[in-house]
Amino acid sequence: MNKFKVLLLSFIFLESFFPAQIALADTGPKPTMDFQFKYESTEEHPTIVSGILYECRQADCSDATPLQQLGPQGFHCDTESCSATAYGFAPYHKLEIEFSDEQTRQSNIFQTAGFDSKYTVTVRLDDLLVESEFSPTGFLPPLLLIVIACICALVGIGLVVGLIIFLIRRPKKT
Repeated sequence: MNKFKVLLLSFIFLESFFPAQIALADTGPKPTMDFQFKYESTEEHPTIVSGILYECRQADCSDATPLQQLGPQGFHCDTESCSATAYGFAPYHKLEIEFSDEQTRQSNIFQTAGFDSKYTVTVRLDDLLVESEFSPTGFLPPLLLIVIACICALVGIGLVVGLIIFLIRRPKKT
C-alpha cells in the first residue's frame, strides 16, 4: 500500500509539469486596412517602392508613430497597393509612400473606418488623398456578421413554421 501511495503521488507531481491542454494564442481575427491607389494625372504612373503607416492618438497627428511590425501586425506594400494588419489600430492615421519617381508623398490625416477598412488613395502631384470606402463588413467583424445572419435565418424559419402551423390549426368556417 505504501508503494502505491508513493507511485500515485509521483504521477500527480509529474503531471503538474504538463499542461492539461495546448494553449493557442493569437488566433482570432485582426483588424485590417486595404489601400487601393488611383492616380490624378493621366501621365505615366509611378509604382510604390515602400511605405509607412503612422498611427496617431491625437486628431492632428502630433504624436504620430509608425505601425510596428509585431508578428502578423505590420504595414506592407507591393507596387500597386498597400495593406495593414494590427492587433488594434489607433483612431487616426497618416500614410507616407515612396514612389519610383523618387518622390515621397504624405497623406491627409484619416480615421479608422472599421474592422476591415478599405481606402482609396488618390496620388496627386505632391501629396496623397486618403478616402474611406463604405463596406458593410468594415464596421463589424466577419464572425459577428455570420452570427447575425444565422439569427435572422432562424427567426425567418420560425416565422414561416409558425405561419404554417397557424394556417393548419385554425378553425375552418362552414
